[in-house]
Amino acid sequence: MIEGAREAVVEYRWRYQDEQGREMDGPAELFADQGEAEDWFSASWEALAAAGVSQVTLLRSESEVYGPMSLSPVE
Repeated sequence: MIEGAREAVVEYRWRYQDEQGREMDGPAELFADQGEAEDWFSASWEALAAAGVSQVTLLRSESEVYGPMSLSPVE
């Protein structure tokens, strides 16, 4: 590595949206890797849905990894 150069920091986070697809506030959690982000979501999705979040998208830095993913039960 070149002296003084820094490695790019890659962080994962969730984008929260309402039923109309508008972004909304939610927990500002940052994760070191995708697995950590998914584990957190697995334990938190019910509380997010109860708070009015309708769908989420997983972001890696500012790029979409996947989503939007609905939090509504499958009928």
